[in-house]
Amino acid sequence: MLRTAKRLVAPAWADGDEHRLARVPLLPTYQQECSACHLAYAPSLLPAASWRRVMRELPQHFGSDASLDAQTVAQLTQWLEANARPARRTQDGPAPNRITQSARFVHEHDELPAGIWRRKAIGSPANCMACHPQADQGRFHEHDIQIPR
Repeated sequence: MLRTAKRLVAPAWADGDEHRLARVPLLPTYQQECSACHLAYAPSLLPAASWRRVMRELPQHFGSDASLDAQTVAQLTQWLEANARPARRTQDGPAPNRITQSARFVHEHDELPAGIWRRKAIGSPANCMACHPQADQGRFHEHDIQIPR
């Protein structure tokens, strides 16, 4: 990562190397707060606008109250925005607030049958660790995928 004007700037990756973008060391506060309930998702999985909305909606966080104090919200929001996926100028509509609704996720998983998400060992598309054993390290390379039966 390059540091420019006190802001982290993600480097541009050639096609096929985007999986490397997710390898930003997780902020300890983010790791602690978010992984208490789910995988602390790599900030590069969503654009900054999505992370702002997720952080703003913590009191109704996908059916749970994930409220945090204002100082922690500000710290996490700033870090998420600084390490977010670069926004696409050609993107249609508002940025998604679910990783599973992002164009990249849909593109990478479009060949999977819908029933795969109902497998007991997977449960939902949001359970990255079920098939990507190194997701907690921001690694999603297709050669590492292990789809449970």
